[in-house]
Amino acid sequence: MALQVGDIAPDFCLDSHLGKPVRLSDYRGQRNVVLAFFPLAWTPI
Repeated sequence: MALQVGDIAPDFCLDSHLGKPVRLSDYRGQRNVVLAFFPLAWTPI
């Protein structure tokens, strides 16, 4: 499923640096969110 410009990102949950779960939807309508993905050193990208 590819997103197009202007689409709403699907909700997901990750642990924060404090180990507490944070959902993308927690920030919907409140703040801008920037997602950055960094490939690991052993990936072919």
